[in-house]
This record gives sequence, C-alpha cells and structure tokens, in this order.
Amino acid sequence: MNEQIRTIMGGDDGNFFSVKTHAPGPAGKLPLTPDLLLHAPSGDLFGLTQNVGMGWSPSRLGGKQVLIMGTMGGIRNEDGSPAALGYHTGHWEIGMLMKAAADELTRAGHIPFAGYVSDPCDGRSQGTTGMFDSLPYRNDAAIVVRRLVRSLPTRSAVIGVATCDKGLPAMMQALASMHDLPVIIVPGGVTLPPTSGEDAGKIQTIGTRYAHGELSLEEAADLGCRACATPGGGCQFLGTAGTAQVVAEALGLTVPHAALAPSGQPVWEEMARQSARAAAAMAEQGITSAHVLTDASIRNAMAVHAAFGGSTNLLLHIPAIAHAAGLSIPDAGDWTAINRSVPRLVSVLPNGPIPHPTVRVFLAGGVPEVMLHLRRLGVIDDRVLTVTGSTLGEVLDWWEGSERRRQMRSYLLEQDGIDPDSVIYSPERAKEAGLTSTVTFPTGNLAPEGAVIKSTAIDPAVIDGNGIFRHVGRAKVFTTERSAIRAIKTGGIVAGDVLVLIGRGPSGTGMEETYQLTSALKHLPYGKQVSLLTDARFSGVSTGACIGHIGPEALAGGPVGRLRTGDWIDIRIDTRRLDGTVHMVGCGDKPETELAGSLILASRPQHPELAEDPALPDDTRLWAALQAVSGGTWKGCVYDVDRILEVLSAGMNALADYKSGPHADWKERKID
Repeated sequence: MNEQIRTIMGGDDGNFFSVKTHAPGPAGKLPLTPDLLLHAPSGDLFGLTQNVGMGWSPSRLGGKQVLIMGTMGGIRNEDGSPAALGYHTGHWEIGMLMKAAADELTRAGHIPFAGYVSDPCDGRSQGTTGMFDSLPYRNDAAIVVRRLVRSLPTRSAVIGVATCDKGLPAMMQALASMHDLPVIIVPGGVTLPPTSGEDAGKIQTIGTRYAHGELSLEEAADLGCRACATPGGGCQFLGTAGTAQVVAEALGLTVPHAALAPSGQPVWEEMARQSARAAAAMAEQGITSAHVLTDASIRNAMAVHAAFGGSTNLLLHIPAIAHAAGLSIPDAGDWTAINRSVPRLVSVLPNGPIPHPTVRVFLAGGVPEVMLHLRRLGVIDDRVLTVTGSTLGEVLDWWEGSERRRQMRSYLLEQDGIDPDSVIYSPERAKEAGLTSTVTFPTGNLAPEGAVIKSTAIDPAVIDGNGIFRHVGRAKVFTTERSAIRAIKTGGIVAGDVLVLIGRGPSGTGMEETYQLTSALKHLPYGKQVSLLTDARFSGVSTGACIGHIGPEALAGGPVGRLRTGDWIDIRIDTRRLDGTVHMVGCGDKPETELAGSLILASRPQHPELAEDPALPDDTRLWAALQAVSGGTWKGCVYDVDRILEVLSAGMNALADYKSGPHADWKERKID
C-alpha cells in the first residue's frame, strides 16, 4: 500500500465508521404567528429554523438580531495559546471582544450573530510582494463586509470590531455606507511595549542596524523576541492602526474613551459590552449611521487627526469614509486649513517629543481629553450626534467630570510616574514644547498635482529658526524598494542625498508602503541628512523628510518618473505656514532654477527602468484602474461606481464607433 496515503489517512479506527443518518432535531416550537406565515419572506422563516438548528432556544427568538462583524484572525485554544497563528496581534484577540459583546446582547434578550472578514499585516508584508495587496485589500474587505451585512436581512444593528491598518478603515468604510442602519465601531486596542526593549516600530530596523554594525546578532535576536510584549492589539505607536482608532472615535462611531485601550484587559472588554448596549439603544431609538456621520463629524475627525499628529494614511481613508457616507470629500485645501488652525497636542511614538506608547495616551484621557482642548479652542463642532445617542458636547461634559477620567489620569501618574499633561498637552504647553502641525502638501515641477509630507516628523535639528526645512541635494533614483534598501544597507546612500523611489504608486505596486526605507534612515546616524521622494506611501510610524503620494504617479506620466540619478532636487517645507515645494533644478555641476529643471523634465522620456512590477497581481491592476478612474489617491482610492460606469460606457461607445467606421476591418488588419 502507498505509505504516504497510509500516513495521511491514519489508522482504521472503528468509531469513524459509525455514522448517524438522522437526528431528532431541537426541542420546542418556533414562535410563529399567522401574520408571519402569511406575510414574512420565506428567508425570514427559514432563518428561524437555522437559528434553532445552531442551538438557539426557540423561546429566545424574540429579541433584536444584532450582527457583530469582526476582523478576527488565527485560532486560539481555550487557554489563549495558538492553535493556528493570526497574521498579527491586532486581530488575534478580536474574538474576545466579539464574545463579550455577544454575551451582553444575549443577557439583554437580543440575538447576536457573528461574521468575519480578517485582515493582513502591513508590518509583516513590508518589503515583500505582500504589500502589493495592502491598500487594495481595504476596498475588497469593505465590499465583503457590506455583502455580509446585507446577507442578514433581519439584522437590526451592526457592531464592527477591528483594529489595524486596513481592517479598521475597511470596517468604517463599509459601515459608513449603511446609511439606514444603526452601526458602531469597537476598536481592537493596542499591545503593550516591553518593560525593557524596543517598540514594534523601531524593531523593524534591526536588519539595517545590524548591517551598519549598530547591533550584534545576539542583541537583534533578543530585542526582536520581546517587542510585542502582549499578544493582542495594534502596535504601541501612533501609526495607521492607532490613528484609525482615534479617527473612529472622533467621528462619533465609538463609545467614549474607546480608542487605544490595552488589548485583553478588563477596561478593553468592558468597552465591547458598552458598545453592545449602545447598539441596542440605537436600534430602539432609530439612530442610524446617517445621523452620526455628517460633514461636521468628518471635519471633527480631521481636527483630531491633526491634534494627534496622526498617520498620513488617513488622508486616504477619511475621504473614503466620507465617500461611502455620501458626504463632501475633503481635499488638500481642507486638510491644510484644518492643520493651520489645529495645534498638535499629543506627545506619542513615533514623533514625540516624548516617546510615549499609545497606552499612556489612553490613560491620559485619549480622544475625549484631546477634544476637550479642541472644544475650548472652538475648532470642533460639539453639536454632532454620537453612537451613544447623545451629542458630542454632552459626551465631553460627562467626560470632563467623570470618575473614569480622574482615575485613569491618576493611575498613569501613580503607577508609571507620568504626568498625563506631558502626554496630552494643553495648547499653551504644546506651543512652549515646540510641537508643530501635522501635514504639509508641497507642490512643484515634480509634483504638479501635489504630494504629502508629515512635516511634524521632520527632525527639529534640520529645521531652521523660522521653521523652514530646506534640502538641496542630488537624486539617487530607484525603481524598486529592494534596490533602495540594498543601497541604504551597503553605503549607497550618504548624507546629503535625495533618495527617489518611483513607479511604486497605485499602477506600479498598488501604492506600497515603504516603511522599511523611512525606518532605516531614522535609525542611522546620517538619516536626518537624507530626504525621500516617492509616488508610494508611508507607514504611520514613518519619520523624517519623507515626501510621498507624489502626483501624478510616475507610471501615469508624472514628471517624477523622468528623474535620473545625479539630478539636483530642491525641497522647501515651511512647517509653520504648512506650505512647500519640491522642484528638480538642473542636472549639471551645480543647481540651477525651477524653470531650468522644468525644461529638462519636459524634454526627457520616462526613466528606462520604469515599469509595472512584474509580480503585480491582476487583482491589484484592476483596483488601480478603477480607483484611478474614480479620482485616484486624492479622492481616497475609492470606487466611484457612477464615474466608472460613465467611463466604461464612453469606452464601449468609442470602441463600437471605431469598429463600425473606417476601421471596420480592424480584426483582419490586426491579424495581418
């Protein structure tokens, strides 16, 4: 007998062959009425049969049906140990939140359902072809979540439980489009930093630091083992995961003080129960996502993003949420106006000035504490409704005098010795500490449609007394991230260089995230003297003079795709006025003018190595085409269905005209 088959199939245990062919079925009777039998859809009636078939008591079928949709990944044993690993800590403990919410709904006489749409890990896919699926995943997941929500027609409300870089934006995007449903977000919280060691952002640079002799093999192995000190939650820094949680709360989609809670701890689990109660109350009161998500709540979220110094990836996600909700989509001018009027107040990893982990931000008061300051400044609208059924103003009034606020802030001071006001500053103290505004949108002959820089993340040592960052240097141009990181590790990038990475926007790679480059530069002694230009995007934990989202992207004919190694680049960022430029200024022995650079760029072909990545999946190629038709990155990389249908119709009509006109023999001529 084939031994491989024997090994796979195992022994012939006689118990396997005792197969039941029928069963008595659940006891009891369905709570049917003549009206149900006469008028309810057959799907509703069959749903009741399915419910009791899964073990739900027929006597408890009268409550509201609430769908809990989560991004859970992996398989946990009953003791919490892994039976199968998840992709990341951010979805590893999500099931605990879902169960806590389900139990609360059951206790209240409701009927919880659960569905799952898991998510990838941007940290795990850094520098790999897995990153080509990262941003496109968001739209795909939102579509699946919406389909699953609609596939339970009897649901009265939806609770979305999610944590990380793409799963949480996808969940918000999906639920924002459910205009007539009560929806609520339960953020999955954060993991804790090690008592002694490095955070999950810095640890991603061990390869580069080892290559430069800054870490031994033993040190790298030890630090890498301890960086994720607890098994669940998003990373300990305010990257995209943490910023997305903050934005969810700022939008009014969570219960108060929900973002950045420590995963697995009692306060975190209680948040799920609070959310279940809120969802049930919304269903009773008829409060839907359309009541909560408004143009004013979008502006509030943008203001809180600015006050936190959040990830630039939310410049892609907030417009997508607004689009899904049918609201006005913020543009670069809106972002600039917000960032000019809203001071940065939060001192947190990765930008500091004090590198507090996110759990300290939670204990210092999190989103409601920041919004108290913003309300006093008059830069938020506290009349908006939240999922609590109360206005934001009422929520902030409660928070300001709450025992929860007092105890959390006292605990941080007494247990960690950290003054909560050194984590979340007052506007006056923030100004004294030199905290600068969050983002700037430079333009120029290399970025005629604009670009993005997290200006608050530029090292203060390279900013002059007027708040100006200026770098004039020669370009070193790369068309793959692999070749760029190799140059950093082997000495191919030196102080004064402008590292240019092109062809990595939506059309080339699905707009990959290039954190391994920015993190490598941050933790090298000369990194602050190197600037980075790219049509790709950055991780929320990225720091330094990194300009991304350059538009048009190189593969769409953008002038950045005509750069060559040795060209002079002139970068100027005003971190106070929040404006800037990025120009090519010649290619000779010394820099020339913007006009000279523009003329050179206009006369050049694209870089000879510029091409779509050969490993780019067809799924991502389709995503890139659809989002480009829909407005591209500046509209949030969304699918604008009306616009897509318009373009398809125009294309089909043009093709029909082409075939029926003077080119009617196009098939024959093509064959010839």
